[in-house]
Amino acid sequence: MPSLDAVTTQTESPSYNHLSALSKEHSIHLIAGSIPEFEPSTKKLYNTSLIFSPTGTLLGKHRKVHLFDIDIPGKITFLESQVLTAGDTPTLVDTPYGKVGVGICYDVRFPELAMVAARKGAFAMVYPGTFNMTTGPLHWELLARARAVDNQVWVGMCSSARDLDGTGYVAWGESMVVDPNGMVMGKAGPEEETIMVELMPERIAEVRRGIPVGTQRRFDVYTDVSEGGIK
Repeated sequence: MPSLDAVTTQTESPSYNHLSALSKEHSIHLIAGSIPEFEPSTKKLYNTSLIFSPTGTLLGKHRKVHLFDIDIPGKITFLESQVLTAGDTPTLVDTPYGKVGVGICYDVRFPELAMVAARKGAFAMVYPGTFNMTTGPLHWELLARARAVDNQVWVGMCSSARDLDGTGYVAWGESMVVDPNGMVMGKAGPEEETIMVELMPERIAEVRRGIPVGTQRRFDVYTDVSEGGIK
């Protein structure tokens, strides 16, 4: 997990204090979407998700590892790297219910973060994100279900609501929770909506007993899947 030292500067920010107060007011664990985080020591800007305990204490933070740099001809060009710096650490947070892995938006396209979290004992991966009207219908649900099936964990995808009346970026919406077998257990529409799903630990055990991919992976075969091939 990233060092929390740099976050101390955020304790004076309105966003930090508001999110901390919300988690304390409602006595919940809060994975608080993502906000810009300025790192004073390096003068760099990150896309960061802050994770709070029910007492309002900061448990951890995830700096988006994979920046959204794409160019789909005739549809969308988006270059996060022009402004943001990529994080370099998978994020795993301890809660009384178990470990939770966190990614941000584009991170869900890369299975390695979820695999690291699952192998370290995470029972769920949570991805706050805002897919657009091109990538949303293509891949939002597909990727959520894929990450769940890959690692046989619960997956939560939380999106901004869709606003077709605005003039800026239009989010796909459709937040959802997927079970360890890839089944969508709760799904919102494009508008603002709250969904509630109980994440049952026995469901993970049941799925893993039936199809034990976690114990059948062949790391002796694919120890290094880096550029240049498998070594």
